Amino acid sequence: MEPKGTNPASTIIAFPRAVPQVSFDRLELTRILDLYGRMVAAGFWRDYAMNFTREAASFSAFQRTAERPQARIEKCPALRGKQGMWSLLGENGQVLKRGHELASVLSPIERRLMKAVDS
Repeated sequence: MEPKGTNPASTIIAFPRAVPQVSFDRLELTRILDLYGRMVAAGFWRDYAMNFTREAASFSAFQRTAERPQARIEKCPALRGKQGMWSLLGENGQVLKRGHELASVLSPIERRLMKAVDS
């Protein structure tokens, strides 16, 4: 007879927890895809990719699929209290703008779009 509590059927198996990943919420993704659609209509972008990790979520926009992204929008919550969790990176990886609000980080791209429409 086995001692009480050693029944294999009552043994609890601990599964590793799923690692949380950073993602865009619905409003953020709507804002980003709206800008993407307008840039596609203007002829600047043709393709996009999204990447989600534990540290950051990124949206990359391409003029041609085989090239480096023309712009990359990153959300990194770890930087929320410091520089702001949003950053806009250029084609060569240089940081073009950082901030706490998505709208202010997207403003350089929107300004570029306004110039193209007005011309």
